[in-house]
Amino acid sequence: MNIPTVSLVKCNSYDCLQVVEAVRRSVELLGGVSAFVRPRSSVLVKPNLLMAKEPSYCIDTHPEVVRAVVRLLKDINCRIYLGDGPSLLGRKEDVEEEVYEKSGMKEVARSEGIELVRFDKRRWRRNFPFTSWLDTCQHVVSVPKFKTHQLTTLTGAVKNLFGLITGTYKTELHLKHYNLEEFCKIIVDIYEEVRPSLTVIDGVMALEGDGPGTSGKPRHCGLVLAGADCVALDSVLAKVMGIEPLDVPTTKAAAARLLGESRLEKIAIAGDPLEDFLGRPFKLPQASLVNKLPPPLIKMAKRLVKHYPRISDEKCIRCQACIQVCPNKAISMHKERVVIDYKRCIACFCCQESCPASAIQLKRSILAYIMGI
Repeated sequence: MNIPTVSLVKCNSYDCLQVVEAVRRSVELLGGVSAFVRPRSSVLVKPNLLMAKEPSYCIDTHPEVVRAVVRLLKDINCRIYLGDGPSLLGRKEDVEEEVYEKSGMKEVARSEGIELVRFDKRRWRRNFPFTSWLDTCQHVVSVPKFKTHQLTTLTGAVKNLFGLITGTYKTELHLKHYNLEEFCKIIVDIYEEVRPSLTVIDGVMALEGDGPGTSGKPRHCGLVLAGADCVALDSVLAKVMGIEPLDVPTTKAAAARLLGESRLEKIAIAGDPLEDFLGRPFKLPQASLVNKLPPPLIKMAKRLVKHYPRISDEKCIRCQACIQVCPNKAISMHKERVVIDYKRCIACFCCQESCPASAIQLKRSILAYIMGI
């Protein structure tokens, strides 16, 4: 296996000119965009658009990072399509339009003269209904957001491709594969099927704590990353977070299948030194902390240490997003309150991920509380 290269470039704000320069430098350090994308080809640019929130929430990929990637592709005369499948797709008919509007993608598409697309058609590939835009486009350029994730600890280069699954089938996958190891296998299956030609990661502002939605906390990292090996990219992100690459279950699963490089000593760093981005360790999602235990204890702990979603009546806005997204129909309205049937809850945290009001926190079992995880 060739040694993969990950480029790291400082970028302290989302000022348009600064982001364009940082993204351009990050890709030039790898040999330029034409080393990954054929000139005059058709390209799907796939950001991470979790929900309809403005860029200040640091939940979706920032529009200026997407704009910078689009301009690189325009330089080599590509036909560019911009799109993602938001996690709430299916909750209401106009949700995709709302996500594109609030995230800033609609403005990027309009001002840059590219096509904003919907993932409304699908084709089954390797047992998954992928957006048919993968058939239309010759390349996928992925533009993830650097965030923590309750289930997978990190959502970055590999996890971003989950959004290529169409419609509500993502919810069905959570239901069928709610066991962490099984779910990570599915994520890695998707990565194996759809290898992006290039990945550029928005790490200017990241999300720590109980990400990837409104329960996470924005954190300035001042960083843009680029590379072709998504496993290597996520391994570098793990180091920035203050954890080991194999602490991220999707990275561990992908590395075990030789789909990328997780050993930091085998990853070439171009641009700014990795040490420049190592500071206070990230606050990790509560539900992921069990994965930090010594390996012999993890299996036992996962049987005894439980985390469940808990709804704050004071914060809840009764939008019912959690009800619509729950894969096992464990959430309902009762006397104008949103309630959870814990006998049905599979602790997938889709509800917390989709909540626009930061109204869903974690409830710990007594043993989890005693152990401090």
